[in-house]
Amino acid sequence: MPRAHVIFTGIAAALLAAALDSANAQAPPAMSTPAGKLAQEEPYKPVAVKIAPAPDDPNFAAFRAQLAKVAKDRIYAELVPLVAARGFFWDGDLSGGFDPQRSPAENLAAAIRLESGGGGGWNALAGFAALTSATPLPSRPGVICAPARPQYDLVDFDQLVAATGTDAAVWRYPREEGMALRAGPRPTARIIETLGPYFVRLLDVGPLPEDWVAVAAPSGRTGYAAAAMLLPLHGDRLCYRKDATGRWHIAGSIAAGH
Repeated sequence: MPRAHVIFTGIAAALLAAALDSANAQAPPAMSTPAGKLAQEEPYKPVAVKIAPAPDDPNFAAFRAQLAKVAKDRIYAELVPLVAARGFFWDGDLSGGFDPQRSPAENLAAAIRLESGGGGGWNALAGFAALTSATPLPSRPGVICAPARPQYDLVDFDQLVAATGTDAAVWRYPREEGMALRAGPRPTARIIETLGPYFVRLLDVGPLPEDWVAVAAPSGRTGYAAAAMLLPLHGDRLCYRKDATGRWHIAGSIAAGH
C-alpha cells in the first residue's frame, strides 16, 4: 500500500458507514483478545498528526450544512443540485463503474454506493459533511477533498510500525483533538483518557457494536472509541469545487488508496 507523505452524535454514527466503508475496512489485527476484556498494552512512542482545516469560507460551511440535511432526509432530488453539473470525476474507479452517459449525480451515487446496505451511501455523505478538514487536490486546480491528508513524520511512523510489529493499516488518527477513550463501547462509559493528535492502534477484540472500535493509546491504556472519530490513512474522499458565483458543489470522489 502506498504511504502518503502529506497527509463522521447522529452524524458521528453516520460517519462510521462513511469512514466510508473503507475507514472500517479493517486491516490485519495486531492481536486478538476476547471481546470486552482489554489488557494493558506496552506503551509506544506517539507519532504526531497534523490535519489541515477546511477552508475558512462561510459558503463552504453552509454547503456542508446543506449536504448534511440532504443526507439525513435521503431525498435524491435534493442531492442532484449539490453535484457539479459537469466535470464529475471518480478517481480509483477500479470496477469501471463510471459511465460518461450518466449524470454527475448518478455517477456520484454509484461511486459511494448510495442505496447499498440500506442506504450506506447516505450515511457516507453525512459523514463527509461532518468532516472539518480538507486539502487541495494538486492534480485538479480549484478542487479540495475531505478528509484532509494528515501530515506526519514518515520515518517516525515507519519506526512505530516496526517497533510494534504491526501493519500500517491497523493505525488510525483522530479526525479532531479531544477524542475520548472510554472504558466500554458506549457513549456513557467512563472516560479513561483524552486522546491527542497522534496515531492510535486498532485492537481485534471480537464482536463490538458496529460504531465502536477498541484501541491502544501511546500510554499503553486500552479502551473503546467511536469508530466515526477515527480515520485511516488511505480512506475514501469526497471532493468539492466552487463555481464562478461562489457556490460549492461536489466535484468528484476518490476511492481508498488513491
